[in-house]
Parts: sequence; structure tokens; C-alpha cells
Amino acid sequence: MQNGYEFETPDSVQYWMKMIKCQDACPVHTNACGYVTAISEGDYEQAYRYARATNPFASICGRVCGAPCEVNCRRGDLDAPVTIRSLKRFVTEKFGPETGDFRLYHDACDERMLPPERGDFERVAVIGGGVAGMTVAHDLTRIGYKVTVFEAHSEPGGMLTAGVPIFRLPRDLVRHEIEAILSMGVELKCNMRLGRDFSISDLRREGYKAIFLGIGLPKGRKIPLPGGDLPDVYDGLDFLRAFNEGKPMPLGRQVVVIGGGNVAYDVARSAVRPQVVEEDDDEDRGDEHSQRIAYDVARSAMRMSNDKEIAIVCLEQRHEMPADEIEVIEGEEEGITLHNARGPREILSKKGKVTGLRTVKCVSVFDEKGRFNPTFDENDVLDIPADTIMFAIGQTSDLSFLNPEDGIETDRGLIKVNLETYQTSAPDVFACGDIAHGPRLFIHAIASAQIAARSMHDYLRGTRTDITVRKKWEPASYTMVDGWHGFSRCNPPAVEAEERIASANEIVEEVFPETMARYQASRCLRCNVNTVFDTTFCIACRGCVDVCPENLIKLVNLGALPENPELMKLATETLGIQEEELKGYTPEELDEFGAVMMKDEKTCIRCAMCASRCPTHAITMQKFSFTRECVTVPTPNAKLRYQLQD
Repeated sequence: MQNGYEFETPDSVQYWMKMIKCQDACPVHTNACGYVTAISEGDYEQAYRYARATNPFASICGRVCGAPCEVNCRRGDLDAPVTIRSLKRFVTEKFGPETGDFRLYHDACDERMLPPERGDFERVAVIGGGVAGMTVAHDLTRIGYKVTVFEAHSEPGGMLTAGVPIFRLPRDLVRHEIEAILSMGVELKCNMRLGRDFSISDLRREGYKAIFLGIGLPKGRKIPLPGGDLPDVYDGLDFLRAFNEGKPMPLGRQVVVIGGGNVAYDVARSAVRPQVVEEDDDEDRGDEHSQRIAYDVARSAMRMSNDKEIAIVCLEQRHEMPADEIEVIEGEEEGITLHNARGPREILSKKGKVTGLRTVKCVSVFDEKGRFNPTFDENDVLDIPADTIMFAIGQTSDLSFLNPEDGIETDRGLIKVNLETYQTSAPDVFACGDIAHGPRLFIHAIASAQIAARSMHDYLRGTRTDITVRKKWEPASYTMVDGWHGFSRCNPPAVEAEERIASANEIVEEVFPETMARYQASRCLRCNVNTVFDTTFCIACRGCVDVCPENLIKLVNLGALPENPELMKLATETLGIQEEELKGYTPEELDEFGAVMMKDEKTCIRCAMCASRCPTHAITMQKFSFTRECVTVPTPNAKLRYQLQD
């Protein structure tokens, strides 16, 4: 025992950990239940501490995270998930680095998820200043390594600055969160491109004892269509980077974006906005004119008169699209036309100029085994007028920097790694994020980078870092807000479409007002609170069964299980009763053995009515808490064992 917690292996508490679905689904295991509950109670600083604890980019995730916590939120089984991501933004704006004060950012870091050793350690090189690279820099610097980040562009951020539109993620916010990491002592070298300005061999000669590659997938994919090499056919990622840097590409009046994901909507929604132009410094103009933002008046006028046409073409039916629902809705509000179930066949042109996109009907995207294998009706043809075409169908790598002497193996355009350690075939080189496992969410890159940082530490120290779990049970003392189970989900307010498309910098989503934030946070079912049954006190009075408002507690005779597949499945999953064990007995004989009390946890609203009704106190409300922490085990080998995994 330590501070009320018991040390446990993850397997022994796995069931109860998975009950807190939001935290279990988060790749960095953020205690979302904790910060949402704290918001509902008005304890905003504690809420920020929970949100920041295991995530060095909590403020950014409050804006643009794909939010697997929301997808898995238990409240979604009742009506709609809690607005977890937006609630995170509510508290990060109060206490995060964007306030200009980094003290709480540093203090709230949960160092139990870092290897316990601290010291004055070796020099480490991090290639790429995106979320993966900066997460590795964050973790290794806190342990005691001397970290230098090499960034190819003029400022760090990676896809945060290159791929996320400025109307979704303010650049000042990105800078503040990265500056909070740099303030710990991380050295940053910008305009340093691997393969152009230095090589991996150079880093080794300069004394860097370990190297991390967080270079991402910087290039967009294109479909080899006839006409695809015309001047007005762009890579959507190139367009986004140029748009975000204030160096826009020329667009025509009719723009078609190919793709059905969030990136396609980022491209289309950027195209519908005024193109921001950042001019070079000019001493003759004076300081106040060294940087100005100009709007293309002609294009703005066309938008005002509805003369600008932006369209998205994708293979998927509306319900199959990978784009978030809010992206599609807001895109429609901004005038973007969606052409579902269409496959591009040819880019039409006249005298070397794009005139349109020829499409055919997509009958199905996936085959009967769920694999991507689209089929088309070639007789159903639709030509969509266009003078600019942009592809937003995926990303690819640029591995031109690799040399044979680097000793780094690749596989299908990705760097080959041991997926448990993210060590490459070169023992001193590690890689993770998109370059190691393909495109995923920012939060996945952060999680893999935390593993990579621990592995780099193990490589340099000759140790093995394991994760252990400590758990604690305590009586639950909580009061839900009256009517919480009937509260409906509301998204944060958004700027009106006419206003937001008039400026490239206008942030679409606003922060929750305090009253609404607490209201939305009160929808949380607090899945760390559980009804715990002690069968030694149960008298089978059925009081809990009768009082449960969700009708999810059942007292079932054993004889009824084999004939009810739903109940049998529930008994198998929760009690370990197998159907084979019941064969050979008649229902009457099984009934004589007794009955089982079963509860479907999926829709429990933690109302505590069963516990309050129980006359023998066989049911109690118990709060389950757990923490993860690193423990380091010395190993006989001085270095990690190299083992690639396909």
C-alpha cells in the first residue's frame, strides 16, 4: 500500500479500468472523467491538471483532437457523448500556456509516467518539430537529456502549422505550447532540413548518442488521372501549407477538392476564405508595414455574390464519409457543395487549362469482407465544372534523406520499427508517429512518442521501463445535478458562416461560456463510480431490480440462461458462465442451483437508486481510482534488443 493505492498489474484491474471508457480509449490515458467532473464542480485548476497530466499538447488537443474519448463515451449509449474535447479547451484557455504563464503547465505534468531516473545525461537529436518530435523532446528533457530539435521549416509545429487551417487552430496557441516545451531547456534549430543541411552520419559525428525521427508524411497522394499534370492541379497539403504561411496559390472561380475526410474539408474550407498574403519585410515602408495582411478584393467580391463555387467529390455515401459530422455541416453552411458516391475518372481541359472533373457513380466503396475495393457504374457520368482541382486523399513520405550507411530499413514508404519500442534497424535511431505507422490522429503521435522517449532512455541507460498500475477503492460520496440524465448535448457556439468566411483568421468554434461548460460537464455519468454487489448479504428481494430506472439489473434463474441468447451472452461476459457448463441439466434442475444477478453496465447512469433501496446494504457505491507509473528494471544487456515487427 502507498497513499491508499495498491500496486496491481494491469490485467488484474483491466475490467474496472475499461469501465472508464473515455480514459481507456485515450491513447495517452487522460483522465477525462476527472477533468469533466472537476469542471462540473467549478474546480477549474484541478480540471486543467487532469487534462495536462499526461499530454504535453493539452491546449492544442482541446481544439483539434479527433477525440477518441468522445467516440467511446458511455453517455453515447444513452443519447449523445459528453463534449469532452470542448470542455478541455474551456480549462486550457484559463490555465494553459496560451495564458502566457507556463508555471502550471510544468507543475501539472505527471512525472510518474516518465522513467524514474534523473541525471545529467547525453545529447539527443530530434528531427522534426511536430507533435511527435516535441513530445520526445519534452519527455527526455524532463528526465535530464540535452535535446536539440532540428526543424526543416522556419518555425516548429509540423502538421499543426502546415496542415491544420488557421481558422481551426490559432498559430499563437501552437507557438505558446511549443514555447512551454522549449522553456524547459530544449534547443531548437530551424531551417535545418535532414538530407539537405545535415545527415544522420553528421549527427553521430557531432556526438548525439541517440536520434529520433519525427518527420511525418509531408507529401500528399494523387490519383494518376488523365490531366493530372496540368498547372492548376494541386496537392491539397501543399495548398494548406501555402495558405497557412500567407503565400497562397492562385485559385480559379470553380474549385473541386477530391477526398472525403477532414483534410478535404480543411482544404475546401480554406479555399472558400480570403487568401491571406504575408509580405516580406521592407525597410522603406516602416515597421508598421513590415508585415501586412491583404485580401484579394476580387475573390472576396465573388464570394459575396455567391459566384465562387467550391465542391467536394468523394467515393463514400454520406454516412460512410470519414470526415467529422461537424465538418460536413459547417462546410455546407459555408457554401461547399458535396458530391457523394462519385469516383474521379479524368481532369478535363481545354488549351492546357482545367475545365472540369469527369466522375462516375461509385456503387460501393468496400467489398463483402470490409476491404477497400470500390466498384463503379461507368455509365453514370457526371462532369463537374472546375478551373482548379486539389487532391486530399492521403499522405506519403519523403525518405530521400536516407543513405545506406544510416542502417535504417524501410517498408512500403514507412520507416520500419519495432512497434513495442519504436527502435529502427539502426539501434541508435528511433522513429514513430505517421512515418512509422501511417496517418493517425495527433494524440496517437503523442502516445507513440512517449513510448519512443522511454525506449531511447532504456537504450542509453541499459534498462527496461515497464508500466505498472496502482488502484484504490473508496466509498463514493458524490451528488449528481438534478436532472443530469436528461441533459442534452450542445456543441460550443460557432461564428456565423457569413462572418467566418469573410476572414481567413476567424476562428470558427468559440469557447463554452462558463454556465454552459458546467451544464455540459454535468452530463458525465462518472464511470469511475460503480455499484458493487456483495452476494453474501443479498436476500434476493428484487428491490434493486424493481427500482432501476434503466431496467438493467436482472435476477435470473439459471434455467433461463440457455434459452435466452442475450442473457447468456451477458452471463458469459460478466460472470464467466459458459453454456457448455449448463448442458446436461434440465431447466428445473438448473433453477434448483439458484439464480444469478446480472447488471448491464453499458447504460448504468450511476443514480445509486439500487444502493439506496437495498435493505441489507449488499449494494454499495464505490469509487475506483487508478494511476499508471513507470518502473525501471535493470537488464543484463546494455542496449535494447533489435527486433523488427512487420
